[in-house]
Amino acid sequence: MNVSHASVHPVEDPPATEVDNPPRVRMDDIEGMPGTLLGLALRFFQFLFAAAALCVMASTSDFPSVTAFCYLVAATGLQSLWSLALVIVDVYAIMVKRSLQNRRLVSLFAIGDGVTSTLTFAAACASAGITVLIDNDLNSCAQNHCVQFETSTALAFISWFAALPSFLFNFWSLASR
Repeated sequence: MNVSHASVHPVEDPPATEVDNPPRVRMDDIEGMPGTLLGLALRFFQFLFAAAALCVMASTSDFPSVTAFCYLVAATGLQSLWSLALVIVDVYAIMVKRSLQNRRLVSLFAIGDGVTSTLTFAAACASAGITVLIDNDLNSCAQNHCVQFETSTALAFISWFAALPSFLFNFWSLASR
């Protein structure tokens, strides 16, 4: 009989774990978080639509005369710069297969996404209000660039719709730690 006995071959006891504090299980990277392909796609569309809104609004000659339109240009400019910077970070992370789940980095992403998406949404709402005022209430679309104003406002809203999931994924990742 080739049976090993404990007295001949001692077996170590497994390390004791505390019942009160079981080890935490981390989730894998969820698609949409920084450093994933869906996160990169969201960042790219944020940049694309914010830059398009900025270009369309800046192409009009009379946008500086309305504060809400100036605010839209500033907000979409900030959104496009922020999104472009994070597109570059996401591309780098995907290329080197690196996870961007550092607590400080996720905090920075969540705060930046929250601020830029809030500014973009507020600017789009303000511009939509002015556009409705010019078109429906004042009936002076003939003298203004209403089509460009409406297009730029719609593009800013689409940019916000792409920025909101990024913020929510980052905030969720931060809150789950």
